[in-house]
Amino acid sequence: MTLLNMQKADIGLEWVRVCSRQDLVAHSGVVALWQGVQIALFHVPGQGEDKVYAVQNRDPRSGANVIGRGLIGTLAGRLVVTAPLYKQHFDLEQGICVEAPEQRLQVWAARLNGDDVEVRAR
Repeated sequence: MTLLNMQKADIGLEWVRVCSRQDLVAHSGVVALWQGVQIALFHVPGQGEDKVYAVQNRDPRSGANVIGRGLIGTLAGRLVVTAPLYKQHFDLEQGICVEAPEQRLQVWAARLNGDDVEVRAR
């Protein structure tokens, strides 16, 4: 879904293009370098709505930049990505590790805007 209408929470915040929709792979991750940080982008097409999630690519447990290679799925009703090395599960919306809540991924708001994938700058 193309998000054309800004929500009230978006007013005054800057959305920055990080890649094009064609760069994404459905139900999988790709990695973009944005503001000096590797960000893993996950495209989850849905019924009537396509979502994009943006999380840090660096695994907090191993220190390796591998989160973008993780598998996505659901666990206890939450959309998660499985870290490739130690198999911990991170909630894609909040970045919290299901098994060890003290481990977190930084998350950014992301959206599809026409053919652009945008991340909200802080």
